[in-house]
Amino acid sequence: MRAILASYRRLARNRALVQLLAGEFVSSIGDWLYLVALLVVVYERSESAVLLGIVGAARILPYVVLSVPAGIVADRYDRRLVLLATDVARGLIMLALAAIVAVDGPLEAIVALALLAACFSTFFGPAIGSYLPNLVADESEFGPANSAFATLDNLAFVVGPALAGALIATSGLALAFLLNAASFAVIAAILWRLPRVERRAAEAAQGAAEATELAAGAAEGAGCSEVAEAGGPTTRTAEAPEAGEPPAPGAPAEKEAPPQGLRRAIGPLTGLLILDVVAYFVGGGLGILTVLIAVDTLGAGEAGTGYLNAAIGIGGVVGALVSGALVVRHRLAVPLLVGAAAMGLGLVALGLVRDLGLAVVTLAVAAGGSLLLDVIEATLLQRAVPDAVRGRALGVFETVRTLAMAAGSLALPILAGAYQSGPVLVASGVVTLGAGAGVIVLFGLGRAAAPEVSAAIARVPSLPIFAGLPAPRLEAAMARMHEERAPAGQVVIREGDPADRFYVIAEGRFSVTQHARAGQPDRLLREIGPDDVFGEIGLLTRVPRTATVTAVTDGLLVVLDGPDFLKLVATGPSLSARLLGLYRGGVVSD
Repeated sequence: MRAILASYRRLARNRALVQLLAGEFVSSIGDWLYLVALLVVVYERSESAVLLGIVGAARILPYVVLSVPAGIVADRYDRRLVLLATDVARGLIMLALAAIVAVDGPLEAIVALALLAACFSTFFGPAIGSYLPNLVADESEFGPANSAFATLDNLAFVVGPALAGALIATSGLALAFLLNAASFAVIAAILWRLPRVERRAAEAAQGAAEATELAAGAAEGAGCSEVAEAGGPTTRTAEAPEAGEPPAPGAPAEKEAPPQGLRRAIGPLTGLLILDVVAYFVGGGLGILTVLIAVDTLGAGEAGTGYLNAAIGIGGVVGALVSGALVVRHRLAVPLLVGAAAMGLGLVALGLVRDLGLAVVTLAVAAGGSLLLDVIEATLLQRAVPDAVRGRALGVFETVRTLAMAAGSLALPILAGAYQSGPVLVASGVVTLGAGAGVIVLFGLGRAAAPEVSAAIARVPSLPIFAGLPAPRLEAAMARMHEERAPAGQVVIREGDPADRFYVIAEGRFSVTQHARAGQPDRLLREIGPDDVFGEIGLLTRVPRTATVTAVTDGLLVVLDGPDFLKLVATGPSLSARLLGLYRGGVVSD
């Protein structure tokens, strides 16, 4: 419990995240005001349930067509600006809708603007799902952030429709559209002040510049003024470029995650996708079945439908709150199974009960389980997919979810008409529970993110220099490490070459030498062995190698590419300081 509270206290101190969550909560309430008002105005103007259904179905189409392109946009552009642009566009559309409704304008224009708003809305999911992880400190806060977002979103599900009903009854439809436009203005103002993702790159560049100065000062203070990197001259160091400037010659360019990162995630992503198809198929049908359950099975009429929909909202809020206590765990197999069990068993119970009160309770349990699955799946997806392609992955998932929900909305009512809603709900619950358990077993969903690694790589976290680093960030770096054998006499890095890798010695001895003046032999600066590291200063200071490292005996190295090393260092200043502290006392690092 103490760890849970500590996680949420850290989130509460994250001003940018708190502002974003508060703004999105206001915006979600506005969305419900808009949706209720839209359905009412379409039905009042047309008096056609068929047209109402067509409009509802048409609003889904943009998600099918545009979710993947929206994911690409979220990966290629500043996600904050993507969110800002969509909110401004939707706010302007709401103003136009309010004006048309106020003057009794044509229904065709209202429907067209509603579809245009849905097109912009498709960009929200991939952008917010990719942007949230950029605002937290590390992967351990993905779960709590997702839980907080889901809690507020489901609370808006409860507050929004009730507020919409009261406003429409007292003030008319136009006010609902105006208030939604105002909610978009609120979140747009917040987004405008939030940090760009690139801002962290600028901070990292500033940190690298400070590291350069510290390295030079430490080397000079140790009487090694000629040694800035593995015995290299300090005059060859260079300040880190400002954000937006090209890196110095020889510096490793920032690049997208290597393909093997995604290949490693294919198994878990496939499992998540299967579970998503089942959960959203059942969830889509359940939203329609509530009418049949209330009217035909329970005999509670239209009021019963309202109670059941309220149960979905309340269950979602409770599920989001429960998820907050579970997603702080590093291993999420048990919470994932709990969510599948709650949703599955809740649906089975709903199919068996014949009392409205019990139906409300069982539906709330099923809705809570569904929300718990959503939060955990979002957390696992964020952990498994590299940030550079996270938007595209979310776009694919959004497309699949939308299609599954639409298919369920069509198929389950047809099955209920043929076999009654009770057996259909029981079967849906059994399939959901079986799918949850099956994908956990087959695809290892919910296990710790740490991949299987060799003994040499597994030893890296135990080295004193890495002590105190967040486990998720260190595990992410370990997933990108690989081993290299270095036979005696092999040159590992050569003076003058670009600085592109970081090395940890697992086995063997290595010499560090530097070119002397013409006609003189190379100078031996030192000899290093197991658990020593080298190659970091060239990466931190963005200069070419200023010394040569050669294997004295057969050796084994653990290697981390430059961009991945810099991401690890960006975890915080402590690692940089420790690496640079290796200079003190006349000890050089490369």
